[in-house]
This record gives sequence, C-alpha cells and structure tokens, in this order.
Amino acid sequence: MDNSRNTKISKFLSKYLRHEPEQIGLKLDVGGWGEVDDLLTASAEHNFAIALEELKEVVATNAKQRFSFGPTGTLIRANQGHSVEVDL
Repeated sequence: MDNSRNTKISKFLSKYLRHEPEQIGLKLDVGGWGEVDDLLTASAEHNFAIALEELKEVVATNAKQRFSFGPTGTLIRANQGHSVEVDL
C-alpha cells in the first residue's frame, strides 16, 4: 500500500479511535477498545472503506505505534492521546 493511503488511514483511525468515535457510530469500551468489524463497517458507511489487510498493515507499520489489536485481533484501540475518556 502506498504511503499516502497509510497516512490517510492513520489519520482516520486517530480521529475516530481517539477523539470522535460517536461520529461514526463506533462504541469504545472503558479501555478504549472497539470492535474491528464495527470500525470497518463504519468506515465504509462514511465513504472511507478500509480493507482488513490495510488496517493490519497500518497497525503493524505505524512508526509511532499509535494503534494496537487485542489478543484475538477482533478489537482495536489507539494507544495514546485520547480526548474521549478511556482507561488505558
């Protein structure tokens, strides 16, 4: 995937996992975790479809390690910089 696409996905994730999950209908638990399937569905419904493989690549290659998957790979969260209340 090209770098500009990675950057766009990273910015989308930052906005909605750190600051405005409710704007796309995403629900985060108290630890800041959201369902990967819900995120992918919400992104598509908001005209920014992200493929699971793209999401995995962004999480794996982000130099600042901004995002992580839960142990089963079904949850995702931002690792830092939240403006919504989460307990990391």
